[in-house]
Amino acid sequence: MNQPEPRPFTGRHAAIMIVSFFAVVIIVNLVMARFAISTFGGTVVDNSYVASQQYDQWLARAEAGERLGWQVTSALDASRHVIVRVAGHDGAALNDAMLRARAHHVLGQSGEVRLNFTGLGNGQYRSTEPLPQGRWQAVVTIRHGADTRRIAWAFE
Repeated sequence: MNQPEPRPFTGRHAAIMIVSFFAVVIIVNLVMARFAISTFGGTVVDNSYVASQQYDQWLARAEAGERLGWQVTSALDASRHVIVRVAGHDGAALNDAMLRARAHHVLGQSGEVRLNFTGLGNGQYRSTEPLPQGRWQAVVTIRHGADTRRIAWAFE
């Protein structure tokens, strides 16, 4: 049998290959840029230099809060209210603590939500406002007398 003669590689073939290669690269870059822009939650801090100057203070506050030995747990109830239980280092419920929280959407799709809490007794506190649907990160500040502790939780 006779084999058909291969077609020669021309400048047109080379141009098609080069244009196709760059088209794929540009399309992938545009898709990835779109994903990056649509999922970026915003800035972590407004000024990284100022934040770096405060880092040691933040660590000292966190260590002081840990040294208190408080046992703190959290959960979401069925209506998406945050429930926090606070107990002292000895396990006794802290019923006269004051709690506040700031929650922000993990992907930055919603604005910040401030939560206030009311005491339920037995060291339990319930947020007066529910968290909207979605993934949230909350920083809860607990004050009991002169002591303060901040804890961060993620909720879905």
